Amino acid sequence: MHQLFRLVLGQKDLSRAGDLFSLDDSEIEDSLTEALEQIKIISSSSDYQTNNNDQAVVEICITRITTAIRETESIEKHAKALVGLWDSCLEHNLRPFGKDEDTPHAKIASDIMSCILQNYNRPPVMALAIPIAVKFLHRSNKELCRNMSNYLSLAAITKADLLADHTEVIVKSILQV
Repeated sequence: MHQLFRLVLGQKDLSRAGDLFSLDDSEIEDSLTEALEQIKIISSSSDYQTNNNDQAVVEICITRITTAIRETESIEKHAKALVGLWDSCLEHNLRPFGKDEDTPHAKIASDIMSCILQNYNRPPVMALAIPIAVKFLHRSNKELCRNMSNYLSLAAITKADLLADHTEVIVKSILQV
């Protein structure tokens, strides 16, 4: 893992997290999977929901990672780690605190969802993502569900067979909304 990612994630150093944006995408691209795995560990800690520093570090790192993935067009290389982090969000509360206040794990899920599902035209990525995507349809977060539905409809246009096994869950979700 790139030394700056190691420092920022290892020490949860918010003061250095912004420095990640000064690095060239190609310089950190080989570190992204390992950084995602470290974020999964941090976000799964028992105090993550209440630790504002850790949440800020994770949010900045995810933004940097997803930007690098998009710019280097390396989604296939990092899809498994992205989907793993995304799936781990399902183990936590995703229901909004207030009218417009998402939980820390809902924020992670939303950022990862966008990065993954914008690649709806890449079947290998969708094959990993769709089984996890449909799980979010029943998680009491209307905004995540609405966005998920939009992305799934795009995936259906390009690769409908990937959604076939999940038709019942998708229809139930539509009927609940």
